[in-house]
Parts: sequence; C-alpha cells; structure tokens
Amino acid sequence: MDHTKYLRQKIRPLLLAGVFALSAVSCGGGSGGGTATAPITPTTPTTPTTPTTPVPVTGAAWLGFGGNAQHAAQASVATQSLNRIAWKTPVDVAPQYSASGYLLVHYGSPVITAKNTVILPVKREVKETYRLEARAGATGELLWSMDSDYAMPTHRWTPSYNLTLTAGNRIYAPGAGGKVYYRDNADSATATTQTAVFYGSSVYNTSKATLDTSVFINTPITADLQGNIYFGFVALAGNAAGVSSGIARIGADGKATWVGAAASAADPAILKPATNSAPALSVDQGTLYVLVNGNYSGSTRLRGYLLALDSATLAPKGKVMLTDPKENAPATVSDDSTASPTVGPDGDVYIGVLETTAGSHNQRGWLLHFDASLQQTKTPGSFGWDDTASIVPASMVPSYTGTSSYLITTKYNNYGGSGTGDSMNRIAVLDPNVSQTDAISGRPVMKEVLTILAPTPDPNYPGGFIEWCINTAAVDPFTKSILVNSEDGYLYRWSLETNSLSERIRLTSGLGESYTPTAVGPDGQVYAINNGVLFALAK
Repeated sequence: MDHTKYLRQKIRPLLLAGVFALSAVSCGGGSGGGTATAPITPTTPTTPTTPTTPVPVTGAAWLGFGGNAQHAAQASVATQSLNRIAWKTPVDVAPQYSASGYLLVHYGSPVITAKNTVILPVKREVKETYRLEARAGATGELLWSMDSDYAMPTHRWTPSYNLTLTAGNRIYAPGAGGKVYYRDNADSATATTQTAVFYGSSVYNTSKATLDTSVFINTPITADLQGNIYFGFVALAGNAAGVSSGIARIGADGKATWVGAAASAADPAILKPATNSAPALSVDQGTLYVLVNGNYSGSTRLRGYLLALDSATLAPKGKVMLTDPKENAPATVSDDSTASPTVGPDGDVYIGVLETTAGSHNQRGWLLHFDASLQQTKTPGSFGWDDTASIVPASMVPSYTGTSSYLITTKYNNYGGSGTGDSMNRIAVLDPNVSQTDAISGRPVMKEVLTILAPTPDPNYPGGFIEWCINTAAVDPFTKSILVNSEDGYLYRWSLETNSLSERIRLTSGLGESYTPTAVGPDGQVYAINNGVLFALAK
C-alpha cells in the first residue's frame, strides 16, 4: 500500500475541510511492549462444511455497537479458538473503492441474540441502500431478511448503518424520514415488521415523500434495559414535522420525545448530533451521553460538546466543551469518526476526539476522560481517532499491580507521515487513574499498562508496520484476550497473560479501509469485518 497516497486519501481531504481524519500513536515510556510475533499458522479464508445439527445456544446477547449501552464490548463467554472461518457473508454487495484502492466505508456491527441469531446490516447495491439479514450463528444460514428505505444525511466517508437489540429481543433498525423499523422477536422469521416515528406517525404519513428527504437518523440506535431507544437525527430547515436536528427517545410503550442539539448544548453553533457516534447510557440507566457538533463549513473545524441528558425526559443534566489537552482549544469532533462515549463501571465517561491543529498530536487525537457529571476533567488517553474504548477488568492482566478495578483498551496507531509519526502502530491497555508523560506532547496521559506492536511490516513505509483496523474491540475476560482486526487482512488475538499475539487467522489479503468492529456470540464465536465481508471465526 502506498502510504503517502493512503495519508492523502484518509487525511488530506479532511484537512481541506478543517476536519482531521487519521490519528497516530506513539507508545510512550513506562510500560512493557509485547512481542509482535504470531506463532499460529494463518488459516486461509475458506468455509468448511457446516454441521447439519448445530447445538442449540442460549446466552447473553451482543446488543449493538460496543456490545451494550455502555460500549464496554465484553464477551459473556469464552471465545472460541481462531482455527477456521465457520462462514462468511458480504456486508456490502457492491463495495466502492477509492481511486487508490481504499474502502472508506464504516460498516455497522452485527447484533447477536441470546439464541445465536446473527443480524447484520447489508449495503445491498452501489448506492447506500440497506437490508437486514438474520443468519444462524452456527451455520450462516439465512433465516429472514427485510429491506430498509433508510437514507443517509450528507456525508463524506460513508457513515455506518447500525442495528440494536433490546433486552426483550426486539430488533430496531433506522428507516427513512427519522422512522425506525422493529420486530418483536429477532429470532423469528415470521415476526411482523412495524414502524415508529418519534414526531408522530400521522405527521409522517401525511408528508412521507418530503420527510424522507429532510429528516435523517445519523447515529447508531442505543437501547436501555427497559427497552427504550435513543438516537440522533439531522433535520433540514422547514421540514414538515417542524423538528430541528437533535436527539430522540422512543419508549418501550411507544411514547416519544425529542430535544434539539443546539438547545441542549445552549450553543447556537452546535447544529446536530455527531454523525456515527452512538449514544451511551450510565450504568444506572439514568443518564444519556450524546456527542454533538456543528456542520462542515469551509475551513472551520468541527467543535463539539459531550452532553449528559436525563434518560427519561432528555432534559439537560450536564455538558462539557471538548478541548485539546495540549493546545487548550476546542478539539475537533469529526463526522468521519465512529468514536462514541464509553461508560466505565465507576461511571466515568470516555470519548475520542481529534486535536485542534492537524498534526499537533500526530493526527492521533485524544481520549478525553470525565466523571459521570461531566464536571471534572480527568487524565486523557493518548489516542482518540475513530475509536471507542473497551473496558478491560484489571484481573485480565496478571502483570498489573495497580489499584484500578478496570483498565481500558484503545487503538494506539502512530501513522507514518503525520507529524512525527513513525508507523510503529500499536494497541494499548491503559490505566485511567494513573498518568505518565506523553512522548509526543509532553502532557500527562493515561499510563500504558501493556502495548503491542503490529506484526506486519509496511512495505511502503520502511521500518513501519501495517496499522490496526479497529473501532471497537471485543474483550474476552475468560481467556484474558482482546480480538483486533488489522489492515494486513488478519484477525488477531492479543493475549494479556503473555502480552503476545497468540492467535491469528487470515480473512483477506488486506487493504486500507475505514475501521471495523469485532463482536462475540453466545457460543463464543468471534465476528470480524474485512473488505466488506463479515467473517464468523470458530474452533
């Protein structure tokens, strides 16, 4: 891959619009770096004969982006070994590559029911139209499908189209005009597809044609434990529903409410929820965290806030302007990023942003860190670009001797050609409560507990390594490991016991693409996306 062209594709168009796309990470001192070797012989991407009578499975569901409403991304069972591709299926029937061969599309996470039905959003043609496919987790057999009329708001990189499951096994999917589709039994091929509209079905039905082109859901949908759902939307001025861009709540009982982003932020420069950023809920379900920003406009950077809203009424509870820790100026909140709030077990909130000035932190951005009220700013992490932190129980890291009950894991790339970036691309486990000096900025950042270098040399950047390709990484507390995609075409298991890449499996020949999620089913099967295909990995 031509690294210079890659940077041009991934960063330069965004710089011209004042939005900084890629970030890079330097692994500063203070922690152990792991071996980059992967001793397991790679498996070729072939699909074996599927068993005729799969064993029934019942377990915890993978509810949506990041696994749950806190985006902790933790598996509920031990993951299977990465020995084979059990099955695979396209999530993009007609992928569109850039002139340099890059795939700048964010693909939505699969959701997986407690009975092991895998439901995935599929881009079904060249233009951005979607369908839902429900497949048997054990075999990949198609169980049911339905088309969505969803239309995307104005964008550059293709935003993600995400689904969500409720605790009661209802599946939700975005539709056109701000409506949502739902089915009350996600496992059933005969369940009825219904719709709900946050501003009223009668209003929608009266002006369907115009509302379908003037109101757009622009974030993943998040569900709370009671079955209420939350999402962001963009509304064009003068729309027939009389709504302004903001955040919607549809209750499990069908009652709905919404608030405007500008009003919630008390800032007229804030125009909408940040595209791609999934709302998050506090552990007690009482607070909704939402990322909001402005619109692209010439060279004006996108600044934004993290909002805390009452989850029942959407009334404001708190807010914080997102600030670059080095420059002490508004950070960049990019619509090309899927970075979403993560809520820790102690209530602390983490959100990834980009730096104020392109390259001042090697385009890596920052992982900003706040208390639950958003009133106290805490030590940031040294990486924030297009990444949602996952929660790592401290017990997963035998070498850890600190006092934190949990740690976090993030991508930790160091993109060559950006600032002082040297393409020594890593992933990291960080202690959110202890600091060290950042090797790039000299500012205090979260202490690195473990880091590991990417394993595959980058032929286009001498001395560098091909970057990690992850925007939310599945964490397995049972095997003490993390499942991470790479742009070299492999899925890796990072063992935190040995700080090594203990397993790998080849999915494709590799390419530059927008970052992708990993997920885990109730049978321990692992799911990863590479080059527009969902892969199910099994023992």
